[in-house]
Formats: sequence, structure tokens, C-alpha cells
Amino acid sequence: MLPLRPLNSYFSLRPSPPLLALNHLRNIHFRPSARGSVQVQASVGGGDQSQTMTTTPLDSKERREKKGPVEPGSGVDEGIQVRAVVTIKKKMKEKIGEKLGDQWEYLVNGVGQGIQIQLISHDIDPVTNSGKSVESYVRGWIPKPSNVSYIVEYAGEFSVPSDFGCPGAVLITNLHGKEFYLVEIIVHGFSGGPIFFPANTWIHSRNDNPESRIIFNNQAYLPSQTPAGIKDLRREDLLSVRGNQHGTRKQHERIYDYDTYNDLGNPDKDEELARPVLGGHERPYPRRCRTGRPPTLSDPLSESRIEKPHPVYVPRDETFEEIKQDTFSAGRLKALFHNLLPSIAATLSSSDIPFKCFSDIDKLYIEGVLLRDEESKGVVENLLVGKVMKQVLSAGESLLKYEIPAVIKGDKFSWLRDNEFARQALAGVNPVNIELLKEFPIRSNLDPALYGPPESALTKEILEQELSGMSLEQAIEEKRLFILDYHDMLLPFIKKMNSLPGRKAYASRTILFYTKAGILRPVAIELSLPKTHSSPQNKRVYTQGHDATTYWTWKLAKAHVCSNDAGVHQLVNHWLRTHACMEPYIIATHRQLSSMHPIYKLLHPHLRYTLEINALARQNLINGGGIIEASFSPGKYAMELSSAAYKNLWRFDMESLPADLIRRGMAVEDPSMPCGVKLVIEDYPYAADGLLIWSAIKEWVESYVGHFYSDSNSVTSDVELQAWWSEIKLKGHCDKKNEPWWPKLDSQEDLSGILTTIIWVASGQHAAINFGQYPFGGYVPNRPTLVRKLIPQENDPEFDKFIQNPQLVFLSSLPTQLQATKVMAVQDTLSTHSPDEEYLGELNPLHNHWIHDHEILQLFKKFSARLEEIEEIINARNKDTRLRNRSGAGVPPYELLLRSSGPGVTGRGIPNSISI
Repeated sequence: MLPLRPLNSYFSLRPSPPLLALNHLRNIHFRPSARGSVQVQASVGGGDQSQTMTTTPLDSKERREKKGPVEPGSGVDEGIQVRAVVTIKKKMKEKIGEKLGDQWEYLVNGVGQGIQIQLISHDIDPVTNSGKSVESYVRGWIPKPSNVSYIVEYAGEFSVPSDFGCPGAVLITNLHGKEFYLVEIIVHGFSGGPIFFPANTWIHSRNDNPESRIIFNNQAYLPSQTPAGIKDLRREDLLSVRGNQHGTRKQHERIYDYDTYNDLGNPDKDEELARPVLGGHERPYPRRCRTGRPPTLSDPLSESRIEKPHPVYVPRDETFEEIKQDTFSAGRLKALFHNLLPSIAATLSSSDIPFKCFSDIDKLYIEGVLLRDEESKGVVENLLVGKVMKQVLSAGESLLKYEIPAVIKGDKFSWLRDNEFARQALAGVNPVNIELLKEFPIRSNLDPALYGPPESALTKEILEQELSGMSLEQAIEEKRLFILDYHDMLLPFIKKMNSLPGRKAYASRTILFYTKAGILRPVAIELSLPKTHSSPQNKRVYTQGHDATTYWTWKLAKAHVCSNDAGVHQLVNHWLRTHACMEPYIIATHRQLSSMHPIYKLLHPHLRYTLEINALARQNLINGGGIIEASFSPGKYAMELSSAAYKNLWRFDMESLPADLIRRGMAVEDPSMPCGVKLVIEDYPYAADGLLIWSAIKEWVESYVGHFYSDSNSVTSDVELQAWWSEIKLKGHCDKKNEPWWPKLDSQEDLSGILTTIIWVASGQHAAINFGQYPFGGYVPNRPTLVRKLIPQENDPEFDKFIQNPQLVFLSSLPTQLQATKVMAVQDTLSTHSPDEEYLGELNPLHNHWIHDHEILQLFKKFSARLEEIEEIINARNKDTRLRNRSGAGVPPYELLLRSSGPGVTGRGIPNSISI
């Protein structure tokens, strides 16, 4: 029989009383424990305040046998009295029913029926041959209220033997009928001060899963260093999240497993919505998180879809937290897809109304779009927007008014200028495709039998006419010629793309010249169509010219290049290279690295929200018939194009920023420079600022790795780490598993390089190519996402119309009013920071106890300070008049790689992770 203290010594009620007074409570019975059984009876009397309890010892499984407190004065070890403080986060905005539920929850916890906790020692119990353990229940509330209204704290009292050792893990069992969010557990009473168990996780109800959750303390251990008492728990915790490739995943689960992209189409709804599976030999692709839904009726290889607004499964801890839910998932995205876009469609009524004059576009920012649909009432305010889209209500009608995009805010006509077109290749939303022109003549690598002669129509004579008297050879030797080359990537898809209604595209090459005055300008554009029997060489070259006709055909050619650039940016550089390629790293990290592994602790902030945003993208954006297909040139072939780019272009070793710049010829190796590279164009804002961020990440990672890995043997002997890297290659990127370019993982240097690349992709790289989408794409002529007409030729029926009114032909070639307005709304959403964003080098106050290591905390502080210094450097660069790609009359400063930002569309800010 366990000795019992008076019930009121375990808990005290907060001033806010529960629904039922304690003296009305009768006969509370504990249900069986997940790891054994316990029977407790509580009778709480009325007037005489009598309490009686009876218990039977817990019959635990194998290694976790109950250690109860002993009677004082019994002649045996009286033990140490310790207290475990359990911190739980409630909803910030609760409905009345939820508040009432909370009161009941407080009461149930107060009498010890809600949460069971078990401390597990580092030391082995010789009887059970596993970690020593003691068990208790949280009872009542800590008298001192939390500083934050939605944080609730409970306490559990323990009496542990004096030889118990240091607790290394806590097992927590949720006896409630619903889950709760555990922030952390702090154990007080052991020598050396409090011991922290950071959690930041949802604890499932035992009704959903009888197994207790394992929470480790904040000491980082390599696998070989794991204390004996928690070794088995380390292994068990990893096994619990891996799944077995069977069954449909349930919302409360934390199962990380792999699957192909087999859920993009919806053939059961419409044959036109069938899409091929991505992943496999024919269409290689990174793997996504498995959901396990049954196959469609029409296609056994395709998974059935969960349509909006129902959620797609992601492991429970990957879902958006409440603030993010309110600002994005339940607010912006729901309103966007369910209300706003249909309302826009209903208002504009026809999908093919073009902009007839530039003032039609200006009205979006000055007058707005009047949403007459009855369902649109309240839609715009539900978007919870800050600065970008404003709403005005008048006579029951909603007015959707767009903020003026940054690219035209200071200079309405900047988009017309050639130097602005070129500047955006260095400082726009897609600054990662420009390459140095290294060889001439330019040749295609595509099969000539299928795609015609490989030689480009860009000749030496054409180019030298545009080089201000410089020879082609001299321009190449002095590294003054650059290229945006979308020829080989797009040509295999052009015929299919042009068969779609309202879509016309070319495969393009654009040559840019860097003048001695330090200005980059486009000099020639080659537009190619697939070969035909009558025209095996279907290529045309456009140059600026000075007559009116050439001027307008040049504008149309640039629009086609911008459309190609927008598609490649969205489908390859943004979606594929950051979102999709990051997902396998996240899955492998959870499956193979224990939460006490130092590399898990390093990577964890960079994994936040990515699986959820990717699941939402599969549901609404990249799916068959989704926004990307509707708004970008490749249409229904968008994801197939993304797969081809993965097959032909993606390499992990080239995702490092210095390696990518060298590969593109935009930098050369230079050991004297901080990152070992020197830029070919010094005034290349993305690269110049990116290298500062890269070097800061690299220094932080190298110091972190050096702290935990004393020599190369410690890297090769780390079984979890080696399994993690193998799984990324063999499962996550299995279609590329045999490629020779995968980095080895044999040394601290190898590990630092791999981790720096992953963190850069999740933070700086994604920020640079995401948060400028509305600032640059919000003005349709600057960056059309599709073009609806080919450029009129002299023998075309459209040519006379073009000669008579070139402006109208230009505008009618751009996206329609409906297409443009919808994609602007989506770009605004994708460019938005949530108020709970966690930025690079910053620490969430709720995660203060993430690691118990003073030296690491000092290194992190140094990393954060360096990022603050970089912000000052970037701000100074933006004021330097010599740097014309980031300063000048009407030129928006380059701020996409400034670390910090407020919420909303700011055109700056580097979140830790791909969170939007």
C-alpha cells in the first residue's frame, strides 16, 4: 500500500473555479494505465472534508517498474521529494464550449485523473535491467499563475530514492478524451537545479493510442553516448514514428513515411483531371509524406483525394499552430479558395476578358474589383490581410483593392525599360537562372531527330550589332555575355502547351550584355517552336531595334521570356528545389534522428510547417485543375515539366550557394574570399547578400558540428546519422540514389557541408525566391505568368491588327482579367509572413530550453549577432549609389535577404523554414 498525503497538499484551486465544486465529486475511478494498471478511488466528503484513497501498485511492462515513495521513519531510504511542472498551451481564442471543457479538464487534472507522468533515470535498475522509474499524476494548479493567458501549468509530486540518478526521460500519458499541446516539463528538486524536458508537441489521448509519449530532457547525446537507462527509449521513440507502409493515416498520428506524388489528379471526378504519378523511372521526383488513402476507382495507381476544406494528413506536430491557422490556413487560404476566387470569377463572369488598356490594370490598385456575388460579403476581411489587400464595404458589396506592387511603386514605367528587365535577373524574384555565356556558338543538347538542328539562330553577326563595338570573342573573354536559357527545358513541352486553349509559348534564350558602365541589358531573344515537316528550323531572333514595329515585337518577345521565367521560377526553383526537395530531409530527420540527437536539435527549427504547406499545395495549388495549372503557361503539364527538371538538372551538391554560382559561371573560385568565391558581377544583389547569409550559416554549423564531433570517426560511427543520410538518398530521393555526385558523409567537413546546404535551402534560398512574388509579380505586364498569343508575323491574319493597335495586341496577349486577378491574390498570400513567423537566428520564447549546453547557446548568440550585422551591411549596400541594381531613381532596394520582418507582405525576412 502506498502512503498517501492529504489531497489538499497535492493541489490548490486557482481563483477561477471549475464547473463543479470539488465537494460534489464522488467515486472517481482511474482507467487502466497504458504501461500497466492502477486503481484509485477518491471520496471527497462535503462538510467534514474527509478524504480516503486506495491504490494498487502499477504493474509496468518490463523495464519500467513502479517505484513508490516510502514511509518516513521506516528505516529505509526516505528518498528525495521532487516536483514536475507540466506546461500546457491552450487555444488563444476559445469558444464558450471549449472554455467549459477547460474547466472540466482543470478539475479532472486537479484530482489526478487527467495526466500520468513517469520519470525515467539515466541509471539502470538492476532488477528490471532498464532505467529506474517513478510514477505520479499531475494534481491541481501551481498557485503562481502563468504570465501568458493561454499557458496552463500543472504539477506532479514524486518521492524518488536518493540513488535514483538524473532523470533522462519522462513518459506522459493523456487520460483525457482529447489531445493537448505540451510545451515542456520542468523537474525541480534534484541537485544541480531544474531539469528541462522541452516538448512542443501534441500529446494524443489514450483513447486514440494507448502508448505513452516519450519526452527526453534537453541534453544532446550522440547514439553512443546515450545513458544506459534511456537507450531503449531512444530506440522505441524512433520506431514509433516510422510506420509500416500500411493503413490510412489518422489525424492524431505522428507517422513519417514516404510515398510518390500520386494524389495530384482526380480521375474519379473528371477524366480531364487525371494526372500521371510523379516518382519512378519514367517521371522521377522526390518523395512526399505518405497519407495512405485508398486508390481512386478510375486508376489504381492514383490515390484518392481529400478535397478542400478537409485537411490532408500530415504528422500531428507538423500542422500549423493556432496563429498560423488563423492567418493562413483557416483564414487566408480558406477564404481565398472557397470565397474570393469564386467571387472574382462570378464578378468577371467570363474567363477571356482581356485588359483593353493599361488603365484597366491600374484600376485594380486605385478602384479595386467590385465583388457583387452575395457570397463575397465579408470574404475580403476574412483574409486577415495587413498591408497588401484592403477591403471596403459599401451597400452590401465588397471592394477588393490591391496594394501597388513594389516594382512599380516608385516608377510606374520601370517594367518597360530593358535595364529593369535585366536587373530583375540579378535582383528580382527569380535571380537563380542567369548564367555566364561560356561557349559560342550556342547548341542544344536535345535529340536532333526529335527537335531539329541543335544550332541556335543567335549568330555572331546578330550579337555583335548589339555589343557597342566590342567583338563577340572579347565580350566572352571579359565575361560580359550572359544567358537566360529555357530552350532545352521547355522545347519538349511546347507542342503540348500550345495545344491548350488560351496558351501560346516558345522555348526561349535571352542574351544579356554587361556594359563597361556596369549596366546589364538584354541584346537578343531567340524564340523557338517545335520543328514541323515544313519548318525543321522554327526559330526567330528578336532585337530591340528603333522603329515602332520592332519596338513592340521586342516587348512581346520580352513578355514571352518573362512568362517562361515565371513558370520555371514557380515550378522548378520555388516548388521543386525548395518545397519538394526539402520534404525528404524532414521525413528522414524524424525517422532516423532521435530528438536528443544534436543534429536533430540543430535542424528542427528549419523543418517547421513545411509538410503542412506542401500538403496544402498538393490540395489547392499544384493539383490537377489547381491555381498553378490555371495561371501558368505549362497548364496541365506543369508538374511533368517539374519532374523533367528534377531528372535533368537537380543535384544535391549544386544546391549549395557557392557551388550553384560557380556552376552557372556567376562566380569563380577564390580562396581569398570569405566563401571561397568571387562574383563575376559584383553588383549581383541575390548572390552578394546570399553569400553573407550562407557564410553565417556555415560558420554556425561548423562550430556546432565541431562541438559534438571530435574526429571523423565520430561521424562514421554515428549510426543514426549514417542511417539518416542513407535514407535521404535511398528513400527520399530514391530516383537519384545511384548518382555519383551525392556527397559522402565521412568527416566533420562532409557533415557541415550537407547541413549548411539543407539549412540554406530552407531559409535563405526559399526566402529569396518566395517573398518577392507579389512585389514583382503583382503588376501583370512586368511578369505575366502566361501568354495567350504567339507574336504576329507578316503573313498572319493578326498582323494588321497588330500594326493598327500594338498596345491592344500586347495586352490581349497577357493573362485575362480573371487569370491575372486570381494569380495576384495567390501571389499575395504566398508572399505573406505570419505573425508567428520564426526568423533565422531568432529563438521562440517557448523554445528557450531547446538544449542544455552553454557553449552551444553562446555560439547561437554569436550567429544571431552576425545576422544583425549582415542586415546593417545590406541596408548600407541599398544606399550605395554605385550599386545600380539595388539603388537609383524608382529602384526598389533589394531586401529579400534581410533577416527580420514584420507580418504581412514586406518583401523581406528570412524564416527559419519553408513555412508558406
